[in-house]
Formats: sequence, structure tokens, C-alpha cells
Amino acid sequence: MNKVILIGNLARDPELATTNSGISVCRFPLAVPRNFSNSEGERETDFLNIIVWRGQAENCHKYLKKGSKCAVVGSVQTRSYDAQNGTKRYVTEIVAESVEFLSSRNSGDNQEKVEDKKEVTELEPIDDDSLPF
Repeated sequence: MNKVILIGNLARDPELATTNSGISVCRFPLAVPRNFSNSEGERETDFLNIIVWRGQAENCHKYLKKGSKCAVVGSVQTRSYDAQNGTKRYVTEIVAESVEFLSSRNSGDNQEKVEDKKEVTELEPIDDDSLPF
């Protein structure tokens, strides 16, 4: 079984691309803190590369940004490629099956100002006999 569940914060804004066949793919690094401290008493963080495909990739690009908290369910995948200097490089990535946005929509720079929201000052009473149900 190859299943991973992660909760963390985006370390960088997500990058959206399209394959030659028109499929959307989004990539971003997820910073996941470890549950234990190292020998110096500090908690370390792992930075894991996340890949999201199709419609969910477009949603991640649209709604997530650096610092956003999200949960990722997926699988671990490794691949290799030849670098320009001729050495073989290995990459480990998390291919997301689902991504859940855990930050509020208004967190960060796009927060609405309280004074811009309409406030209800008084509610009008409604007669129960006038209700259609």
C-alpha cells in the first residue's frame, strides 16, 4: 500500500502548467513540521514536493498561496532523470489524490475590512401564518 496523509503550509506559491495534451498540473512545496524535536530541542520541518492534476490543480493554483494551510492525501512517487552534467538525479514527490484547503478564504492580504460588510441592525418580525410551509 502506498498512501500518505500530510498537513502543512505552502512554502511557495503554487505553479500551474499544462501538458502537451492540455492537462493541468500544479506543483508546490508543502512544509510539514515533524512531531518530535531534534537533539538540540528544535522541531525540524520537511519540505515535500506536491503534484496535483486536472481540475483540482486549477483550484489549488486559484485558491492557495504561500503560507496557506492544506491537507494532502496521495501517494509517494519516485522518478529519475539525467542532469545536464550527465549525472543521474532522483526525485521523490507526492502525487495528490485530494487536497483540502484548511486556511480561511480571507486569511492573509485579501482580508475584507469589517466596515465594508453590511450589518443587520434590526430584523423585521414575520407572521407564522404567512409562511408557505
